[in-house]
Amino acid sequence: MNRLKEFIISYGGLKLGNHTFEYDVDDKFFACFEESELSRSLVHIAVSMEKTERMLVFNFLLDGFVEVVCDRCAGEFDLKVNGEETLIVKFGEEAIEEDDNVLVLPHEETRIDLSGVIYDYINLSIPFRRIHPENDDGTSGCDPEMLERIEALKPAEPTDQRWDLLKNINPEN
Repeated sequence: MNRLKEFIISYGGLKLGNHTFEYDVDDKFFACFEESELSRSLVHIAVSMEKTERMLVFNFLLDGFVEVVCDRCAGEFDLKVNGEETLIVKFGEEAIEEDDNVLVLPHEETRIDLSGVIYDYINLSIPFRRIHPENDDGTSGCDPEMLERIEALKPAEPTDQRWDLLKNINPEN
């Protein structure tokens, strides 16, 4: 059974106008992508599609969480993801990607698979640097034991011996 089948929209039989679709993306969705770093997640995707004679305009609303690894303490935590994206689908002679958000499909095509687009939009909503959010009291949400271990294993910074003699100079003399 193809788990991504539900993300295929057959727009050929739909009337002109607005149409809505809703998806809940979870672990099973990300398991379908070999390169995915994400496993535990739950993201609700609301898609509105406006169909005209010449194009399709998709608006995506993302809201949920994905489990990521903290770059500071290596602990896992749930990162809130949300955002809005727009995809414009035009019709032409052959399938090409004009831009990040503009896709051209052949005139004969009657359906579109949104799974890859949704996968990309979720991954793009994750910040490059992933760090535990702060606690309610303003302290770091990172694992304090791990932070202490990392600090203890940190190598001592080498000093330039030419400057060490200047540290002994007393400016008051």
